[in-house]
Amino acid sequence: MLLNDDFTPMDFVVAVIEKYFGKDREQATRIMLKVHREGVGVCGVFPRDIAATKVEQVIAYARQYQHPLACVMEEN
Repeated sequence: MLLNDDFTPMDFVVAVIEKYFGKDREQATRIMLKVHREGVGVCGVFPRDIAATKVEQVIAYARQYQHPLACVMEEN
């Protein structure tokens, strides 16, 4: 799940969703808008180890570009 913040550009969030969660531009835009409007958006459901890796990758990528984008996983 991605969490909203007031600093990360929307285009960057869309690119992250495409790159790390395999969504096309339309799907990624819908998820980004959900994050923007509701504060959180689900990018996918994965086995625990894959989800943990994706969280780490997204956070590292965002920090590389100096964005505070937060990515978390929730277990069911």
